[in-house]
Amino acid sequence: MTIGILGGGQLGYMLALAGYPLGLHFRFLDPSPEAPVGRIAQRVTADYTDQAALEKFSSGLELVTYEFENVPVEAARFLAERVPVYPPPAALEAAQDRLAEKGLFRQLGIATTEFAAVSNPGELDSAVKALGLPAVLKTSRLGYDGKGQWILRTPQDLAKAKSELPPGKLILERFVPFTRELSVLAVRSSNGETAIYPLVENHHRSGILRLSLAPAPRLEAPIQRAAEGAARRVLESLNYVGMLAIEFFEHQGELLANEMAPRVHNSGHWTIEGAVTSQFENHLRAVLGLPLGSTGPAGNCAMLNLIGDLPKSSEVLAVPDAHLHLYGKSPRPGRKLGHVTLRAASPERLALRLSELPAFFRRPDFCLDVALAPSASLRA
Repeated sequence: MTIGILGGGQLGYMLALAGYPLGLHFRFLDPSPEAPVGRIAQRVTADYTDQAALEKFSSGLELVTYEFENVPVEAARFLAERVPVYPPPAALEAAQDRLAEKGLFRQLGIATTEFAAVSNPGELDSAVKALGLPAVLKTSRLGYDGKGQWILRTPQDLAKAKSELPPGKLILERFVPFTRELSVLAVRSSNGETAIYPLVENHHRSGILRLSLAPAPRLEAPIQRAAEGAARRVLESLNYVGMLAIEFFEHQGELLANEMAPRVHNSGHWTIEGAVTSQFENHLRAVLGLPLGSTGPAGNCAMLNLIGDLPKSSEVLAVPDAHLHLYGKSPRPGRKLGHVTLRAASPERLALRLSELPAFFRRPDFCLDVALAPSASLRA
């Protein structure tokens, strides 16, 4: 049984690694001849809009899924006429447009930040007047890891953004002084079975996820229930199949949905070592209609992204309970090269393990100061 995957980055790499023990085979399509999956699976190097390549790619596949949400919807629809595609193209379409995404949340009764559509400098001025500053301006499409975003705090920031305004739709969102950022990972099978992981607390620098703590410290049952309710509404409304991630701001004891990703997600990497069933295996189980695995945590975890450069493997692996994942990418600023997961039986033991990481991790971008502060949420 061969599964087709659109996108050949590290998420696809980890999907394949989770699928091989299940007896699955994989074929990837990615425009880059350097996509990491070339080391472990058949890779078709072609543009996502190349219909001849898509036709050839789809031949003999059981189904197609994706590990990258900016795959053109037209490619997903083209393939869906030939082979089952999960999650459905409608979910991909909704997640690619922040305005459509926020509209879906509102339609389903899921609270969001206040927002306004923007397409020119005049509309931006009107939106700022209505929502006030500070605010965040984002491209409606194709932005990720902090790309395509402007933080507006002052009139000078507004003037600079107006001078850089790209063509196309944008969205202005009122800045929310949130307590923390959380994400929920939920999975729905083709037979309707649903499973949800505990909420994860995330810390970003420059728009890129640096540290995830799982399960989220100080996690109160009403917050978990609210996240699960939101996830179930999205899954059911889209007749969704596969793994879905929704990112939230926690604000005054309530959750505000920020955005969703129709795929396995960076904030779920901890599940490889830290949950009974990883997000990657559960995604494959879901799209194949197999029984879903338990989403229960196997302790407390911290996941740290390795961005731009790498530590010495020997120094990381010298730390007890540390698990190192390298993606086989060449280093460059801002690029995700790997991650480290630490798992421990208690928050206190996890804090100890984090303190034992080598000096490489003492840089501010790893957010260890957050995790190790005396009042840190790790001390639940």
